[in-house]
Amino acid sequence: MRKLFTLLLLCITSFGFSQIKMISWNLENFGKSKSDAAISFMANVIKEYDIVAIQEVVAGYGGAQAVAKLADELNRKGSKWEYTISDPTTSTPNKTERYAFIWKTAPLKKIGKAWLEKKYASAIEREPYLCTFEYHNKQFTAVSFHAITKTKQPEKEIKYFQFFPLEYPTLNLIFTGDFNCPQSHSVFVPLRKTGVTSALVNQKTSLKRSCKNGECLASEFDNMYFSKSKIRKLNSGVVTFYQNFPSLKEARTVSDHCPIWMEFSLN
Repeated sequence: MRKLFTLLLLCITSFGFSQIKMISWNLENFGKSKSDAAISFMANVIKEYDIVAIQEVVAGYGGAQAVAKLADELNRKGSKWEYTISDPTTSTPNKTERYAFIWKTAPLKKIGKAWLEKKYASAIEREPYLCTFEYHNKQFTAVSFHAITKTKQPEKEIKYFQFFPLEYPTLNLIFTGDFNCPQSHSVFVPLRKTGVTSALVNQKTSLKRSCKNGECLASEFDNMYFSKSKIRKLNSGVVTFYQNFPSLKEARTVSDHCPIWMEFSLN
């Protein structure tokens, strides 16, 4: 009888939470250089998720087209997907990029227009891209970001994220992307003091040039950060897609980063 009650309670709890699977991927120079085979491979990796945040979309010709091709490929796999692409970021010409979100329309509804955060555009080289989604009458806002490289001190940009909860007090923010900085860095302390935590801890996400002693991942750069009071993390991880390739050199034709994911419920 106790086992039956426990099982019933688990079922009620499971149905009581809205569960969303989100994946984030820095697709390294995502544009006309990506082959049809690479885009097909990407679609097979991400098709089981509800929403995809993509960083490093080429700003010039080929970037938007690659996103459209990826969405088209996903639409051939049984679910209906839509996408939105940012304008080019307002950084220096050789550093400007786009972001993109792709999502399944059955579980998710986009609320309003997505936008590049202009307030800190002068301080953040590739200002983040925000989009609000609704799931079972509850909303969350994904904040996709690609920081400057580690040698340029990405903490100089990340420090501004502590102000976002004050800028957007009504939004349930999920910061996601390539921060080029580990979650253990002190720059995240102010954000953590607001009740924010990371989906991944001590998890490397970028690819080495070649595997050494069985170790193929280089740095702990990609992550998701969310409010513990507003979001309940159910699971998270990294997709080690490179294991499907004979070598890291071939895997890196897709990307030099692994996609990261989080399954969560909205409180």
